Amino acid sequence: MKPKNSLRIPHSLPSGEQPSKPMRILFLNDLHDPRIGSSIRLMYQEARELRARGHETLVVTCTNKREEEGTTTIEGCEIRRIYSNYPARFRAWVSINNRGVVSKVRRIYQEWKPDVVHSHLIHANLSYASLTEARKAGAGVVFTAHDSQTFCYQKLDCFHGGEEHNWEKKEYKAHWSKCIPCQRFRYRPGRNALIRKVMSRDVQRVTVVSDELGRAIEANGIRVHRTVNNAIELQERMPTSEEITAFKERFGLTGKRVIAMGGRLHVLKGIEQLFQMMAVLREEFPDLRLLVMGRESVYEGFAPRAREHGVDELVVPTGWLEGNDLLCAYGAIDVMAGPSICFETFGMVSLEAMEFEKPVVVTSFGGCPEAVHHGEWGSVANPYRIDEFSERIAEFLRDPELSARMGRNGRAQLSERFSIAHMTDLFLEEYEAAIAAVRGL
Repeated sequence: MKPKNSLRIPHSLPSGEQPSKPMRILFLNDLHDPRIGSSIRLMYQEARELRARGHETLVVTCTNKREEEGTTTIEGCEIRRIYSNYPARFRAWVSINNRGVVSKVRRIYQEWKPDVVHSHLIHANLSYASLTEARKAGAGVVFTAHDSQTFCYQKLDCFHGGEEHNWEKKEYKAHWSKCIPCQRFRYRPGRNALIRKVMSRDVQRVTVVSDELGRAIEANGIRVHRTVNNAIELQERMPTSEEITAFKERFGLTGKRVIAMGGRLHVLKGIEQLFQMMAVLREEFPDLRLLVMGRESVYEGFAPRAREHGVDELVVPTGWLEGNDLLCAYGAIDVMAGPSICFETFGMVSLEAMEFEKPVVVTSFGGCPEAVHHGEWGSVANPYRIDEFSERIAEFLRDPELSARMGRNGRAQLSERFSIAHMTDLFLEEYEAAIAAVRGL
Protein backbone atom coordinates (compact mmCIF):
# COMPACT_ATOMS: atom_id res chain seq x y z
CA MET A 1 0.00 0.00 0.00
CA LYS A 2 2.89 2.35 -0.68
CA PRO A 3 1.96 5.62 -2.39
CA LYS A 4 2.80 5.96 -6.04
CA ASN A 5 5.89 7.95 -6.88
CA SER A 6 5.05 11.53 -7.73
CA LEU A 7 5.12 12.42 -11.41
CA ARG A 8 5.85 16.03 -10.56
CA ILE A 9 9.42 16.93 -11.44
CA PRO A 10 11.39 19.50 -9.42
CA HIS A 11 12.65 22.58 -11.21
CA SER A 12 16.28 22.59 -12.37
CA LEU A 13 18.10 25.89 -12.09
CA PRO A 14 19.66 27.38 -15.23
CA SER A 15 23.35 26.66 -15.66
CA GLY A 16 25.50 28.91 -13.52
CA GLU A 17 22.68 29.87 -11.13
CA GLN A 18 23.61 29.41 -7.48
CA PRO A 19 20.76 28.24 -5.22
CA SER A 20 19.89 29.60 -1.82
CA LYS A 21 21.30 33.11 -2.07
CA PRO A 22 19.95 35.24 0.81
CA MET A 23 16.26 35.88 0.17
CA ARG A 24 13.42 37.82 1.74
CA ILE A 25 10.59 35.32 2.19
CA LEU A 26 7.12 36.48 3.18
CA PHE A 27 4.66 33.87 4.43
CA LEU A 28 0.89 34.25 4.10
CA ASN A 29 -1.22 32.42 6.67
CA ASP A 30 -4.70 33.29 7.93
CA LEU A 31 -3.74 31.91 11.35
CA HIS A 32 -0.84 32.81 13.61
CA ASP A 33 -1.14 30.70 16.78
CA PRO A 34 1.27 27.73 16.42
CA ARG A 35 -0.72 25.69 18.94
CA ILE A 36 -3.81 25.31 16.78
CA GLY A 37 -2.67 23.91 13.45
CA SER A 38 0.04 21.86 11.80
CA SER A 39 0.49 24.25 8.87
CA ILE A 40 1.17 27.07 11.32
CA ARG A 41 3.67 25.12 13.40
CA LEU A 42 5.70 23.97 10.44
CA MET A 43 5.63 27.48 8.93
CA TYR A 44 7.32 28.87 12.04
CA GLN A 45 9.76 25.96 12.10
CA GLU A 46 10.68 26.50 8.45
CA ALA A 47 11.04 30.24 9.08
CA ARG A 48 13.45 29.54 11.93
CA GLU A 49 15.47 27.19 9.70
CA LEU A 50 15.53 29.78 6.91
CA ARG A 51 16.82 32.50 9.24
CA ALA A 52 19.52 30.11 10.48
CA ARG A 53 20.61 29.79 6.84
CA GLY A 54 20.85 33.55 6.37
CA HIS A 55 17.46 34.39 4.86
CA GLU A 56 14.94 36.97 6.14
CA THR A 57 11.35 36.05 6.98
CA LEU A 58 8.08 37.83 7.65
CA VAL A 59 4.62 36.42 8.36
CA VAL A 60 1.48 38.28 7.26
CA THR A 61 -1.62 37.00 9.01
CA CYS A 62 -5.05 38.05 10.24
CA THR A 63 -6.85 38.44 13.54
CA ASN A 64 -10.52 38.86 14.40
CA LYS A 65 -9.60 41.04 17.39
CA ARG A 66 -9.04 44.65 16.45
CA GLU A 67 -6.74 45.24 19.43
CA GLU A 68 -4.33 42.57 18.08
CA GLU A 69 -3.78 44.31 14.74
CA GLY A 70 -0.21 45.44 14.20
CA THR A 71 3.32 44.09 14.45
CA THR A 72 4.43 41.46 16.96
CA THR A 73 6.90 38.59 17.28
CA ILE A 74 5.98 34.90 17.59
CA GLU A 75 8.62 32.20 17.95
CA GLY A 76 11.31 34.65 16.90
CA CYS A 77 9.51 35.61 13.69
CA GLU A 78 8.21 39.09 12.85
CA ILE A 79 4.43 39.02 12.40
CA ARG A 80 2.13 41.59 10.78
CA ARG A 81 -1.47 41.01 11.87
CA ILE A 82 -4.34 42.53 9.90
CA TYR A 83 -7.84 42.81 11.31
CA SER A 84 -10.54 40.82 9.51
CA ASN A 85 -13.95 39.88 10.85
CA TYR A 86 -17.08 39.05 8.86
CA PRO A 87 -20.00 36.56 8.94
CA ALA A 88 -18.78 33.10 7.93
CA ARG A 89 -21.66 32.68 5.47
CA PHE A 90 -19.89 35.13 3.13
CA ARG A 91 -16.59 33.22 3.07
CA ALA A 92 -16.94 32.03 -0.52
CA TRP A 93 -17.09 35.68 -1.62
CA VAL A 94 -14.52 37.13 0.77
CA SER A 95 -12.03 34.34 0.06
CA ILE A 96 -11.64 35.61 -3.49
CA ASN A 97 -10.92 39.23 -2.57
CA ASN A 98 -11.04 40.57 0.97
CA ARG A 99 -10.54 44.14 -0.21
CA GLY A 100 -9.79 45.84 3.10
CA VAL A 101 -7.20 43.22 4.01
CA VAL A 102 -5.66 43.07 0.54
CA SER A 103 -5.03 46.82 0.44
CA LYS A 104 -2.94 46.45 3.63
CA VAL A 105 -1.15 43.39 2.23
CA ARG A 106 -0.27 45.45 -0.86
CA ARG A 107 1.35 48.15 1.30
CA ILE A 108 3.37 45.49 3.17
CA TYR A 109 4.64 44.13 -0.14
CA GLN A 110 5.65 47.63 -1.22
CA GLU A 111 7.43 48.30 2.05
CA TRP A 112 9.13 44.94 2.68
CA LYS A 113 9.85 44.01 -0.97
CA PRO A 114 9.86 40.19 -0.68
CA ASP A 115 11.72 38.04 -3.17
CA VAL A 116 9.23 35.24 -2.53
CA VAL A 117 5.68 35.14 -1.20
CA HIS A 118 4.84 31.69 0.16
CA SER A 119 1.14 31.11 0.77
CA HIS A 120 -0.01 28.51 3.29
CA LEU A 121 -3.62 29.27 4.31
CA ILE A 122 -5.52 32.16 2.72
CA HIS A 123 -9.05 30.80 2.21
CA ALA A 124 -10.73 32.70 5.03
CA ASN A 125 -9.17 36.15 5.32
CA LEU A 126 -6.08 37.00 3.27
CA SER A 127 -7.89 35.79 0.13
CA TYR A 128 -6.60 34.79 -3.28
CA ALA A 129 -6.28 38.44 -4.30
CA SER A 130 -3.20 38.60 -2.05
CA LEU A 131 -1.50 36.27 -4.57
CA THR A 132 -2.36 38.62 -7.41
CA GLU A 133 -0.82 41.51 -5.50
CA ALA A 134 2.32 39.46 -4.85
CA ARG A 135 2.71 38.83 -8.57
CA LYS A 136 2.21 42.53 -9.31
CA ALA A 137 4.87 43.35 -6.71
CA GLY A 138 7.37 41.25 -8.67
CA ALA A 139 7.75 38.46 -6.12
CA GLY A 140 7.99 34.80 -6.95
CA VAL A 141 4.78 33.20 -5.68
CA VAL A 142 4.69 29.71 -4.14
CA PHE A 143 1.37 28.25 -3.03
CA THR A 144 1.28 25.26 -0.68
CA ALA A 145 -2.03 23.41 -0.50
CA HIS A 146 -2.59 21.91 2.94
CA ASP A 147 -6.23 21.06 2.26
CA SER A 148 -8.82 20.71 -0.49
CA GLN A 149 -10.22 24.22 -0.31
CA THR A 150 -8.90 25.29 -3.69
CA PHE A 151 -11.94 23.39 -5.01
CA CYS A 152 -13.99 22.42 -1.93
CA TYR A 153 -15.70 24.66 0.61
CA GLN A 154 -14.87 22.44 3.59
CA LYS A 155 -13.28 19.11 4.54
CA LEU A 156 -13.76 16.87 1.51
CA ASP A 157 -15.99 13.92 2.43
CA CYS A 158 -18.14 13.27 -0.64
CA PHE A 159 -15.50 11.51 -2.74
CA HIS A 160 -15.69 7.85 -1.69
CA GLY A 161 -19.13 7.02 -3.08
CA GLY A 162 -20.48 5.51 0.13
CA GLU A 163 -21.28 1.87 0.77
CA GLU A 164 -22.58 1.48 -2.79
CA HIS A 165 -19.00 1.92 -4.02
CA ASN A 166 -17.37 0.20 -1.04
CA TRP A 167 -16.07 3.61 0.09
CA GLU A 168 -13.34 3.45 -2.57
CA LYS A 169 -14.57 5.61 -5.46
CA LYS A 170 -12.06 8.52 -5.17
CA GLU A 171 -14.20 10.93 -7.20
CA TYR A 172 -12.40 14.21 -6.52
CA LYS A 173 -13.78 16.55 -9.15
CA ALA A 174 -16.10 19.22 -7.74
CA HIS A 175 -19.46 19.76 -9.42
CA TRP A 176 -22.36 22.06 -8.69
CA SER A 177 -24.67 19.06 -8.32
CA LYS A 178 -22.66 18.00 -5.26
CA CYS A 179 -21.70 21.44 -3.94
CA ILE A 180 -25.10 23.17 -3.96
CA PRO A 181 -26.88 20.57 -1.76
CA CYS A 182 -23.89 20.69 0.59
CA GLN A 183 -23.43 24.47 0.79
CA ARG A 184 -26.91 25.72 -0.12
CA PHE A 185 -26.92 29.54 0.19
CA ARG A 186 -23.17 29.61 0.84
CA TYR A 187 -22.51 28.26 -2.64
CA ARG A 188 -20.95 30.86 -4.94
CA PRO A 189 -21.20 30.25 -8.68
CA GLY A 190 -17.85 30.75 -10.35
CA ARG A 191 -15.80 30.47 -7.15
CA ASN A 192 -13.63 27.61 -8.35
CA ALA A 193 -13.13 29.13 -11.79
CA LEU A 194 -11.87 32.35 -10.20
CA ILE A 195 -9.46 30.42 -8.00
CA ARG A 196 -8.15 28.47 -11.01
CA LYS A 197 -7.57 31.74 -12.85
CA VAL A 198 -5.55 33.25 -10.01
CA MET A 199 -3.53 30.06 -9.53
CA SER A 200 -2.69 29.86 -13.24
CA ARG A 201 -1.93 33.55 -13.77
CA ASP A 202 -0.30 34.64 -10.52
CA VAL A 203 1.38 31.59 -8.95
CA GLN A 204 4.66 30.26 -10.29
CA ARG A 205 4.88 27.10 -8.17
CA VAL A 206 2.12 25.02 -6.57
CA THR A 207 3.12 22.43 -3.96
CA VAL A 208 1.00 19.94 -2.05
CA VAL A 209 1.63 18.05 1.19
CA SER A 210 0.86 14.65 -0.35
CA ASP A 211 0.69 13.08 -3.80
CA GLU A 212 -2.96 12.16 -3.26
CA LEU A 213 -3.87 15.78 -2.53
CA GLY A 214 -2.06 16.67 -5.75
CA ARG A 215 -4.23 14.21 -7.67
CA ALA A 216 -7.37 15.73 -6.16
CA ILE A 217 -6.33 19.29 -7.00
CA GLU A 218 -5.22 18.40 -10.52
CA ALA A 219 -8.60 16.69 -11.07
CA ASN A 220 -10.05 20.17 -10.56
CA GLY A 221 -7.95 21.90 -13.18
CA ILE A 222 -5.05 23.28 -11.11
CA ARG A 223 -1.52 22.32 -12.07
CA VAL A 224 0.63 20.96 -9.25
CA HIS A 225 4.40 21.16 -9.55
CA ARG A 226 5.67 19.22 -6.58
CA THR A 227 4.85 17.29 -3.43
CA VAL A 228 6.60 18.57 -0.31
CA ASN A 229 5.53 16.44 2.64
CA ASN A 230 4.84 17.97 6.01
CA ALA A 231 7.58 17.66 8.61
CA ILE A 232 8.23 18.09 12.30
CA GLU A 233 11.01 19.53 14.39
CA LEU A 234 12.26 16.88 16.79
CA GLN A 235 12.00 17.58 20.49
CA GLU A 236 15.15 18.79 22.23
CA ARG A 237 14.00 17.07 25.42
CA MET A 238 11.80 14.01 25.75
CA PRO A 239 9.79 13.39 28.95
CA THR A 240 11.32 11.11 31.56
CA SER A 241 9.80 7.78 32.50
CA GLU A 242 8.87 9.30 35.86
CA GLU A 243 6.97 12.11 34.14
CA ILE A 244 5.11 9.65 31.91
CA THR A 245 4.25 7.49 34.92
CA ALA A 246 2.88 10.55 36.72
CA PHE A 247 0.79 11.43 33.64
CA LYS A 248 -0.66 7.91 33.57
CA GLU A 249 -1.54 8.09 37.25
CA ARG A 250 -3.15 11.50 36.76
CA PHE A 251 -5.50 10.21 34.07
CA GLY A 252 -6.11 6.72 35.41
CA LEU A 253 -4.06 4.95 32.74
CA THR A 254 -1.76 2.93 34.98
CA GLY A 255 -1.83 -0.74 33.92
CA LYS A 256 -4.08 0.06 30.92
CA ARG A 257 -3.61 -0.41 27.19
CA VAL A 258 -4.10 2.98 25.59
CA ILE A 259 -5.27 4.00 22.13
CA ALA A 260 -5.07 7.73 21.43
CA MET A 261 -6.80 10.14 19.10
CA GLY A 262 -5.36 13.62 18.72
CA GLY A 263 -5.92 16.83 16.84
CA ARG A 264 -9.16 18.66 16.22
CA LEU A 265 -12.17 16.70 17.45
CA HIS A 266 -14.76 16.55 14.68
CA VAL A 267 -17.20 14.01 13.31
CA LEU A 268 -15.15 13.90 10.08
CA LYS A 269 -12.09 12.83 12.06
CA GLY A 270 -13.83 9.50 12.66
CA ILE A 271 -14.55 9.78 16.35
CA GLU A 272 -17.89 7.96 15.91
CA GLN A 273 -16.12 5.13 14.10
CA LEU A 274 -13.50 4.96 16.84
CA PHE A 275 -16.22 4.47 19.46
CA GLN A 276 -17.50 1.53 17.42
CA MET A 277 -13.98 0.12 17.24
CA MET A 278 -13.60 0.42 21.00
CA ALA A 279 -16.78 -1.63 21.42
CA VAL A 280 -15.20 -4.35 19.26
CA LEU A 281 -11.77 -4.22 20.89
CA ARG A 282 -12.94 -4.26 24.49
CA GLU A 283 -14.04 -7.88 24.08
CA GLU A 284 -10.40 -8.95 23.70
CA PHE A 285 -8.79 -6.15 25.70
CA PRO A 286 -10.94 -5.34 28.76
CA ASP A 287 -8.21 -3.05 30.11
CA LEU A 288 -8.39 -0.79 27.03
CA ARG A 289 -8.72 2.99 27.23
CA LEU A 290 -9.19 5.68 24.58
CA LEU A 291 -7.22 8.84 25.27
CA VAL A 292 -8.94 11.77 23.53
CA MET A 293 -6.44 14.62 23.29
CA GLY A 294 -8.50 17.71 22.60
CA ARG A 295 -10.70 20.31 24.19
CA GLU A 296 -12.94 18.61 26.74
CA SER A 297 -15.80 21.00 25.97
CA VAL A 298 -15.75 19.74 22.36
CA TYR A 299 -15.65 16.09 23.45
CA GLU A 300 -18.76 16.65 25.59
CA GLY A 301 -20.73 16.98 22.35
CA PHE A 302 -19.66 13.44 21.40
CA ALA A 303 -20.09 11.89 24.86
CA PRO A 304 -23.73 10.80 24.20
CA ARG A 305 -22.55 8.78 21.19
CA ALA A 306 -19.90 7.08 23.35
CA ARG A 307 -22.64 6.12 25.80
CA GLU A 308 -24.82 4.75 23.01
CA HIS A 309 -21.96 2.47 21.96
CA GLY A 310 -21.37 1.45 25.56
CA VAL A 311 -17.79 2.72 25.71
CA ASP A 312 -18.14 6.01 27.59
CA GLU A 313 -16.35 4.59 30.66
CA LEU A 314 -13.39 3.66 28.42
CA VAL A 315 -12.89 7.21 27.11
CA VAL A 316 -10.40 9.47 28.89
CA PRO A 317 -10.71 13.08 27.67
CA THR A 318 -7.60 15.04 28.62
CA GLY A 319 -8.69 18.53 27.68
CA TRP A 320 -6.28 20.76 25.77
CA LEU A 321 -2.69 19.58 26.16
CA GLU A 322 0.49 21.43 25.34
CA GLY A 323 4.12 21.52 26.38
CA ASN A 324 5.39 18.63 28.47
CA ASP A 325 1.85 17.35 29.15
CA LEU A 326 1.38 16.70 25.43
CA LEU A 327 4.74 14.94 25.21
CA CYS A 328 3.84 12.77 28.19
CA ALA A 329 0.56 11.84 26.50
CA TYR A 330 2.43 10.52 23.47
CA GLY A 331 4.79 8.66 25.78
CA ALA A 332 1.86 7.05 27.62
CA ILE A 333 0.02 5.51 24.66
CA ASP A 334 0.32 2.14 22.95
CA VAL A 335 -1.22 2.93 19.55
CA MET A 336 -2.12 6.19 17.79
CA ALA A 337 -5.31 6.00 15.69
CA GLY A 338 -6.25 8.32 12.84
CA PRO A 339 -9.61 7.07 11.51
CA SER A 340 -10.66 10.17 9.52
CA ILE A 341 -13.66 9.62 7.25
CA CYS A 342 -12.85 12.75 5.24
CA PHE A 343 -9.96 13.31 2.85
CA GLU A 344 -7.08 13.59 5.32
CA THR A 345 -4.37 15.45 3.43
CA PHE A 346 -1.39 14.10 5.40
CA GLY A 347 -1.84 13.55 9.14
CA MET A 348 0.72 15.42 11.25
CA VAL A 349 -0.35 13.59 14.42
CA SER A 350 1.13 10.44 12.90
CA LEU A 351 4.58 12.02 12.72
CA GLU A 352 4.30 13.24 16.29
CA ALA A 353 3.47 9.72 17.49
CA MET A 354 6.29 8.26 15.39
CA GLU A 355 8.77 10.47 17.23
CA PHE A 356 7.84 8.51 20.37
CA GLU A 357 8.24 5.18 18.54
CA LYS A 358 4.50 4.50 18.67
CA PRO A 359 2.81 2.44 15.94
CA VAL A 360 0.12 4.29 14.00
CA VAL A 361 -3.07 3.07 12.33
CA VAL A 362 -4.43 5.60 9.86
CA THR A 363 -7.22 6.12 7.39
CA SER A 364 -6.85 5.02 3.79
CA PHE A 365 -8.44 8.30 2.69
CA GLY A 366 -6.14 11.00 1.35
CA GLY A 367 -2.41 11.28 1.96
CA CYS A 368 -2.05 9.35 5.23
CA PRO A 369 -0.70 6.22 3.46
CA GLU A 370 2.22 8.40 2.34
CA ALA A 371 3.06 9.33 5.93
CA VAL A 372 2.51 5.79 7.27
CA HIS A 373 3.63 2.98 4.97
CA HIS A 374 1.43 -0.03 5.61
CA GLY A 375 3.36 -2.92 7.12
CA GLU A 376 6.58 -0.93 7.46
CA TRP A 377 6.00 1.51 10.29
CA GLY A 378 2.26 1.33 10.80
CA SER A 379 -1.00 0.21 9.25
CA VAL A 380 -3.60 1.66 6.89
CA ALA A 381 -7.29 0.75 6.80
CA ASN A 382 -10.65 2.08 5.69
CA PRO A 383 -12.35 3.52 8.82
CA TYR A 384 -15.81 2.57 7.54
CA ARG A 385 -14.75 -1.08 7.80
CA ILE A 386 -14.90 -1.22 11.57
CA ASP A 387 -13.73 -4.82 11.98
CA GLU A 388 -10.76 -4.35 9.63
CA PHE A 389 -9.58 -1.14 11.26
CA SER A 390 -10.07 -2.66 14.72
CA GLU A 391 -7.97 -5.68 13.74
CA ARG A 392 -5.09 -3.42 12.62
CA ILE A 393 -5.11 -1.84 16.09
CA ALA A 394 -5.44 -5.23 17.81
CA GLU A 395 -2.36 -6.58 16.02
CA PHE A 396 -0.21 -4.01 17.80
CA LEU A 397 -1.92 -4.51 21.16
CA ARG A 398 -1.38 -8.28 20.98
CA ASP A 399 2.24 -8.22 19.88
CA PRO A 400 4.58 -5.89 21.82
CA GLU A 401 7.52 -6.98 19.67
CA LEU A 402 5.71 -6.02 16.45
CA SER A 403 4.62 -2.76 18.04
CA ALA A 404 8.18 -1.92 19.12
CA ARG A 405 9.62 -2.77 15.70
CA MET A 406 7.09 -0.63 13.87
CA GLY A 407 7.70 2.19 16.32
CA ARG A 408 11.46 2.09 15.72
CA ASN A 409 10.94 2.00 11.96
CA GLY A 410 8.67 5.03 12.14
CA ARG A 411 11.11 6.98 14.30
CA ALA A 412 13.89 6.33 11.78
CA GLN A 413 11.80 7.88 8.99
CA LEU A 414 11.59 11.27 10.67
CA SER A 415 15.18 12.32 10.08
CA GLU A 416 15.28 10.76 6.61
CA ARG A 417 11.95 11.84 5.12
CA PHE A 418 10.07 14.18 7.43
CA SER A 419 12.60 16.61 8.92
CA ILE A 420 12.26 20.40 8.84
CA ALA A 421 15.74 20.64 7.30
CA HIS A 422 14.74 18.35 4.41
CA MET A 423 11.45 20.20 3.90
CA THR A 424 13.30 23.53 3.85
CA ASP A 425 15.75 22.21 1.25
CA LEU A 426 12.83 21.39 -1.04
CA PHE A 427 11.08 24.71 -0.49
CA LEU A 428 14.30 26.60 -1.23
CA GLU A 429 14.37 24.85 -4.60
CA GLU A 430 10.77 25.97 -5.15
CA TYR A 431 11.62 29.56 -4.18
CA GLU A 432 14.50 29.61 -6.66
CA ALA A 433 12.21 28.15 -9.32
CA ALA A 434 9.56 30.82 -8.69
CA ILE A 435 12.11 33.63 -8.86
CA ALA A 436 13.55 32.20 -12.06
CA ALA A 437 10.07 32.02 -13.61
CA VAL A 438 9.36 35.66 -12.69
CA ARG A 439 12.67 36.78 -14.21
CA GLY A 440 12.13 34.67 -17.31
CA LEU A 441 15.28 32.61 -16.75
